[in-house]
Amino acid sequence: MSSWLGGIGSGLGQSLGQVGGSLSSFTGQISNFTKDMLLEGVEEVGDAATELQVSNSRLAEVEAAFTSQKSEYDRLRKLYAELEEKLEASEIQIKGQSAEYRSLLQQKDVEISHLKARQSGLQEEVQTLQQSAQSSSGGPALLPVTTSASSTTSSSVSSFLSRPSGSHQGFHSDEMDLSDVIWSQQEINRLSTEVLRLEAEVAHWRRMSQASTAAGSGNGDQSDIHKLQRTIKDLREEMSREVDEHQHELAALQDAQRQKLADITRRHRDELAEYEERIEELEEQIQSGGSQPASPSDASKLPDLEKTVGSLQEAADRREEQLEELSARLEEAQKKQSSLQLEKEEVQEENAGLLQNYTRLQASVSELQTRVQEQEGKALQKAQLDNEIQVLRKKLTDTEIEMERLKSLAEAEPKEEVEHADILELNTIIGTLRQEKEVVEQEKLDLQQRLKLAEEQLSSGKEEAESGEWESLEDLKAELQRREKALRNTEEERDTLMSELEELDQQNQEATQHMISVKEQLSGQLKEAEAEMTRLTAELSKTKDLKKELEQELETQKEKISQSAFTLNDLHMSKQQLEGTVKELRDKLGLAQEKSKEARRETTALKKTLQEREEQLCAARTKLDQAGERGTEAQGDTEKLAGKEREFSELRRELDELRRSQEKVLSEDYELKMENRKLITESEEANRHMKESQTSLNRSVREKDTRIEALKLEKNQLEGELRQAESTLTEQAKQYQQTIEELTRARSMDASALQTEHERAIKLNQEKDMEISQLKRDIEQLASDHRDTNEMLSITVAGQKQLTDLLQEKDVFLDTLKQNASDLQAEMENSISVATKEADTLRQALEEKDKQLGGMKEENSHLKEEIDRLRDQQSRPLPLSEPRTLDIITELETEITQLKSSRNRQEEEVQTLRRTLEEHQASLLLSQHSLQAQQSELEQAHARHQQTTLNYDRLIHAREDEISRLQLTVDQLSESRGRADSPPVRGDVILQEEKTQTLNQDNGNEKHDLSKVEIEKLVRGIKEKETEISQLNEKNLSLTRQLDQLLVSRDEVGKLSQVILQKDLEIQALHARVTLGGVGGHAQDIMYLQQQIQAYAVEREQVLAVLNEKTRENSQLRSDYHRLMDIMAGKEAALLKLQQENQRLSNMSDPSGSQEMFKETIQNLSRIIREKDIEIDALTQKCQTLVTVLQASGGGDSGGVSSNQFEELLQERDTLKQQVKKMEEWKQQVITTVKNMQHESAQLQEELIKLQGQVSEDSDCSSKLTVDYSRLIQSYEQKERRLGSLSQELAHVQQTITKLSSTKDVLLGKLDSVVQTPEVIAAHSSGPLLTAEAPSQQTSAAEVNIEKLQEELARLQAQLAERENTIRTIQENNHRLSNSANASEIEQRSQAEGARQVKERLEALQRSVREKDLLIKSKGDQLSQVSEALRNRENDNEVLKQAVTNLKERALILEMDVKKLKEENELVAARSREKESEFRALQETNMQVSLLLREKEFELSAVSEKAATVEKMLQDREQGKSGELNQLLNKLKSMQDKAVAFQQERDQVMMALKQKQMETTAVQAELQHVRDKEQRLNLELERLRNHLLEIEESYTREAVSSEDRETELRRRVAMLDEKLATSSSAVENASQQASMQVESLQEQLSGAVKQRDDALAHLRTSQEQVNQYAVSLSNLQMVLEQFQQEEKAMYSSELERLKRDKEEWRRKAERLEDQASALQINLDEANAALDSASRLTDQLDLKEEQMEELNKQGELQLLMLEEDGRHGVTGWVSSWLGGRGAQSVPNTPQRPTSTSVLNSSFSEMFVKFLEIESTPSLPAPRLPVHDIKPLSAPPPRRTAASASSTATGAAAAAKRAGDSNPFLAPRSAAVPLLASSGSAGSGGGHLLMKPISDNLPTFTPVPVSAEASAGAVLKDLLKQ
Repeated sequence: MSSWLGGIGSGLGQSLGQVGGSLSSFTGQISNFTKDMLLEGVEEVGDAATELQVSNSRLAEVEAAFTSQKSEYDRLRKLYAELEEKLEASEIQIKGQSAEYRSLLQQKDVEISHLKARQSGLQEEVQTLQQSAQSSSGGPALLPVTTSASSTTSSSVSSFLSRPSGSHQGFHSDEMDLSDVIWSQQEINRLSTEVLRLEAEVAHWRRMSQASTAAGSGNGDQSDIHKLQRTIKDLREEMSREVDEHQHELAALQDAQRQKLADITRRHRDELAEYEERIEELEEQIQSGGSQPASPSDASKLPDLEKTVGSLQEAADRREEQLEELSARLEEAQKKQSSLQLEKEEVQEENAGLLQNYTRLQASVSELQTRVQEQEGKALQKAQLDNEIQVLRKKLTDTEIEMERLKSLAEAEPKEEVEHADILELNTIIGTLRQEKEVVEQEKLDLQQRLKLAEEQLSSGKEEAESGEWESLEDLKAELQRREKALRNTEEERDTLMSELEELDQQNQEATQHMISVKEQLSGQLKEAEAEMTRLTAELSKTKDLKKELEQELETQKEKISQSAFTLNDLHMSKQQLEGTVKELRDKLGLAQEKSKEARRETTALKKTLQEREEQLCAARTKLDQAGERGTEAQGDTEKLAGKEREFSELRRELDELRRSQEKVLSEDYELKMENRKLITESEEANRHMKESQTSLNRSVREKDTRIEALKLEKNQLEGELRQAESTLTEQAKQYQQTIEELTRARSMDASALQTEHERAIKLNQEKDMEISQLKRDIEQLASDHRDTNEMLSITVAGQKQLTDLLQEKDVFLDTLKQNASDLQAEMENSISVATKEADTLRQALEEKDKQLGGMKEENSHLKEEIDRLRDQQSRPLPLSEPRTLDIITELETEITQLKSSRNRQEEEVQTLRRTLEEHQASLLLSQHSLQAQQSELEQAHARHQQTTLNYDRLIHAREDEISRLQLTVDQLSESRGRADSPPVRGDVILQEEKTQTLNQDNGNEKHDLSKVEIEKLVRGIKEKETEISQLNEKNLSLTRQLDQLLVSRDEVGKLSQVILQKDLEIQALHARVTLGGVGGHAQDIMYLQQQIQAYAVEREQVLAVLNEKTRENSQLRSDYHRLMDIMAGKEAALLKLQQENQRLSNMSDPSGSQEMFKETIQNLSRIIREKDIEIDALTQKCQTLVTVLQASGGGDSGGVSSNQFEELLQERDTLKQQVKKMEEWKQQVITTVKNMQHESAQLQEELIKLQGQVSEDSDCSSKLTVDYSRLIQSYEQKERRLGSLSQELAHVQQTITKLSSTKDVLLGKLDSVVQTPEVIAAHSSGPLLTAEAPSQQTSAAEVNIEKLQEELARLQAQLAERENTIRTIQENNHRLSNSANASEIEQRSQAEGARQVKERLEALQRSVREKDLLIKSKGDQLSQVSEALRNRENDNEVLKQAVTNLKERALILEMDVKKLKEENELVAARSREKESEFRALQETNMQVSLLLREKEFELSAVSEKAATVEKMLQDREQGKSGELNQLLNKLKSMQDKAVAFQQERDQVMMALKQKQMETTAVQAELQHVRDKEQRLNLELERLRNHLLEIEESYTREAVSSEDRETELRRRVAMLDEKLATSSSAVENASQQASMQVESLQEQLSGAVKQRDDALAHLRTSQEQVNQYAVSLSNLQMVLEQFQQEEKAMYSSELERLKRDKEEWRRKAERLEDQASALQINLDEANAALDSASRLTDQLDLKEEQMEELNKQGELQLLMLEEDGRHGVTGWVSSWLGGRGAQSVPNTPQRPTSTSVLNSSFSEMFVKFLEIESTPSLPAPRLPVHDIKPLSAPPPRRTAASASSTATGAAAAAKRAGDSNPFLAPRSAAVPLLASSGSAGSGGGHLLMKPISDNLPTFTPVPVSAEASAGAVLKDLLKQ
């Protein structure tokens, strides 16, 4: 971090140095410019030419200044771009840092939570240590605390304040803006993290002190410790606040400086624009002035020049004033910078001091840690706390005295001198007092919370944890709001500072008055602060008393906690016992299962035996039939049959006995095996429990050790903190003294700085007031929240009390039930009784485990609340640690990781314990239910089976005996009648006995389910505990098995009934036989037998009815069982869902803490409903048993119900009444919980409505943004369309220009060269300029250009008509001259004088040409600069286009984001609507639940009434009332229907409740999601706003620049119009001169001399026009150069046009020469006597020969040039490009004329012109735009060759020309060409033969010579 900051600092230094240099260069340029502008006014010259020169020089200087400023502008632009990049980089960096800080904050929160957990655990250890310490009295072993800490704090303060001072070096230019902002942001971040860290340390020490005071509360020394803590906290907060203030000031000043710099740059740009306008005006004036010196109307232009000079002077004066203002502003800015620098240095010093303090604190911490490690084993040092506290008291009194002294100093100081530091000091004192008050209030609140926490430790823990989390969330929100407010404040401060910096000049005067008023205000504030101090001290004392009381309460709560630990141990023991019982029950279960299997086997064996018996019966029947047929053989057969049956019965009995003995043996064997297994499992479980208890003991021992160590550490830390407090107080005193001295030194500060400081102090005061008010509001909010939590907790406590009462009642009830159960179990085997005892102990252990779990949960919740409180204290993230503290941080992190791992282990152990507990409970319940069910079922099955088998055996035996007896009677009837009476009597007796037996057996068959024992068992089962009532559901499983067995038994019964029917048939047959045998004497016997048969039939019908009833009951039971199983499955699924929901809800953080209550209420409701269902089932079964009892009593003659049953029923009624009362209490609790839930749902609905409003606001903002964005995109698209249309228009304009130029060339071809040249110049100059300007405009000037071009076309056409008229007049004059030339003979004399005059004029013209060349060069430079500027502008345009495309893409992305956000908002709204509907449904379900409870109560009451009615019915049944029994049955059925309906309703309610829970959790998640979304949307909105502002600014800048460009182009067009006008005026002047000369020629027609003079004058005018052509050509060439640089596309067209112009000018010159030759021919004819005529003809002949030779040479050169052109023409423009060389442009073959024309003489041109005229000329081919190559001069070899060739061929040409053209020599000599330097210097060769110079930067040769003159040429010719 430090290296990074260092790098930034070094980079800043370099950038600031560069900025300073650039600023100094800029100021130097401004000063130079002002000097030049001042000097301009002095340099006034009378002469026009010299004035022109002066203006030219000034123009050049102005242009130089313009270029320098342009370069400065470019550099500033680059800087701006770099700064923008830096800004983006810094934003990215800031984002990364913020993400890091968030992650750090989360880590630190976790660490705090772990440390809090440790602290709360260690507080218990502190009590024990304190007690031991009070008992033992050790000697005082105090630590030296004062000196080292004080020294370290001072050094840390200085180091902290002095560290970052080197990274900033002042504000010199706009380059520092970004880097300085980055640095200041980093500094702010660092200081804020430092402040947060210090606050965290303060909170930590306060926590430690609280722990220590809690440990040693008996001493009563907490007040002193709290004073020290408060002083420490106040001082640290003061330091952090000052740092924040300085950072805010620094940021505001930086913003102000940035604004100033922006203003200066804006002014500079405006001034540059003004300078450019002035320069252009000067250019116009110079051009207008430059066209005048050659003409006689120069004098008229002088006043205009004087005016321009005057305007320039005025502009110079204005510039001077502006410069003075700028310099003054710069000075002010520098002063402000210096003052800011001083403030910044002070802030940095303070920071260094804070750092030193921090390092000292760290050092002291490390010392304390080493001491702690040394003193770990010394627990007796707790006794030394008394002495240490006394010492601390003394030190505290010293510190208080020191504070009072400082306060007195602070009060005395403002009276003596009112300065910046006094204001600061007063503010800090006020702030410290207010903070003391806030701290005291916070401590009070904390202690109250701790007290309530201690009270609620026995209550549910999850509620507190979740409420704590909610509180932490609320605190975080408050923190966020506070940060936002601080941000807003800083923004407001920045704005105000910017405005103040602008108004500083005005406020300087008012500063002194302000200071006086400030003094009075500060004195008033001091008084208020003193009053507040007194009030706060009073409040402090109150809070101390409160704290003592709270600590006492805390101690009592801790004692309660220790008692709860003992109960936990008891619970452990009971759990172990319960586990043993569980093992025994499992063994019994196994036994029962084995028995059931054996019983099944027996049933199968019995079936087999029955089948065998049936086969035997069939055989017996056949035998009986045979006996019936054979009368005599019947007796023997019957005897045999009876004997066989007896044997069969004996065999069966033996079989049964064998079976029974085998079963006994098997059961004994199995029981022995199960007992062995049981013993093994018990031993294993005992070992495992031993291990678990050992591990738990070890864990508890370790935890205690860690707690003791942590307490020791905290004690040592507290001592170190006290030492630090003293040292910090001393340091503060020193700092105050230093500040006082600095204030005395700083009295010499100027008024402006004092003013700013004063205003800043006032602002700070206001901010402090705002903060105080905000804190008060926060305190009120906290108090209200505290009250709400207290109310909630009181409600929960009341619920808890009710629960405890209920539990106690249930325990009492359980005890009674246990006694009953033990009485009942005494009848069973010893192993079963032991098993039941073990089950009871296991249950107790489980309950204790539950209690233990509850205690653990409460402890967990306590720890969570501690963590939340710590989070409240440490709501800010810990800072990025300095390199010095890395070691300490690493140690802390290792400790944190250890704590995390330990916590995770503990949580895992808790989870495993819970799981094991739940498994044990489930297994216990299952085993109990299954065991009891199987036992009862086994017993019942055995009993039933035995009874049925015995009964059926007896029946069969009875039937067989009866059959045998009947046979005997038949035999006896045949034998004798005397003994006939005895057998029937005996038979009667037997039959009576059998009848009673069979009846009793049938009754037994009916009652095998419903014996008295079973009834008693059922009654006892009803009396079992409420928890054991639920076991009946598991009994249903055994019922299914029983039903299967019953089905089997039913089959058996059916078979037996068939056997009985067969027996009955046999008996009837025997009776019939008896009646046949003894009809007469045995009527009585027959009647008796008939009665017996009827009785048997009745019995058979009864048996069949009983069987039918049993089958019906069986089917009904099966249907009930299936229904119950379905219900149970549904309930189990619902329970599973509920458990999952509860898990999820417990994992989620409930904001209000109501979720836990909601969950508990739902659990209670479900438990109540379950219990009610179980009770209803039990009651229905009881009623069924009663009904069966009644039926049994009705069926049998045993009669009556015992009095014991009535007593049991009465007891049941009493218990039911008690249960009804309990249910009413539960109903009340449920109603209260439902009300609470309704209240919470209303709150949630309000929150939802708020969130919906926020969402709608967000959507509005996003819609606004989208509208703005769409508007921007539309404007951008419109601009793009306009650009496209403009580019199209530009192309169209270019085409029109090319067309116009071609038409203009055609029109100009018709003109004569004398009059038309200026117009051509104007047209060409205007044309290229327009075409060159057109691309640069690109916005709105194209249409204007088109209109102007059209106007120019019209004007040019008119001018062409005028020129044609003048040409006609001139031609007529020429004809007159030729006619009059015949009369002139004195021509030769005047020719010499004319030659002299021509020489002089030529020299003058050459001078003017030189000046014009200079002008042309300057214009060319200017044009190149303008073209560079245009290129830069084009690059800027491209960059802007790229930026626009990027913006488009970003805008599209933003649109997508906005759409997504809209969709999310809609989803949120839909979810909120769903949640509202779900809340309504929840309320309805709550109402339904309450109704269900009422119905359940009603059901209970109905059940109790029914029990009473059952009792009455039983009593009535004794008296023989049977009608009421039917009523009772009907009621029972209706009750069962109601129970079914209630179960369905309960299931519906449970489902609705589950839905509501899910919906509430979903709503909370939605709320959180919506809040996060809102924050993200707000951030996105701000970012979009800023982005839009930036885009709008860029667009406005572009619009302004385009407007500026438009104005500039318009101005240039106006300039061109003025130039055109001047050229037209010059043409008119030339025409006037021509007409005057014509008149003079007409006057001189009388004499030949006058005619010659006129002719010479005419030639002179033509030469002047040629010179003008040259000038215009040079101008055109400059324009073409500029045009080529700006737009390369225009080169080819311009080249072709210029070549056409050149050819036309050649044609015009040749026409003029033809006219001159015609005149000379006329003169020769008139003056045939002249000797020169012959010479001239000879010379002309020679010349013609030379021309022919030159033509040949020219053709050769053309061929060579074409070959060169194939390879690439590179050299013919090198001269005018100034040696730039070949540029990378593709080669294009040039026209043959373009190269040869350059290096040929005028006569060669003339010859070639003639050739061209003779041949039909094709239109010139257009070169492509990109193939234009810069033209350079040909190599020197070629020029030399051409020169020599011209020299050699001159003579022959002269010879041939002699006959026809006697005036050719003077005419051609009058148009000299500028020779090369070599030829000019030597003077050799004729001028006409010389090649055109390749030094000038021209496309066409400039026909101007520097040395040679026309007179010399004529002289040469005359000599020859």
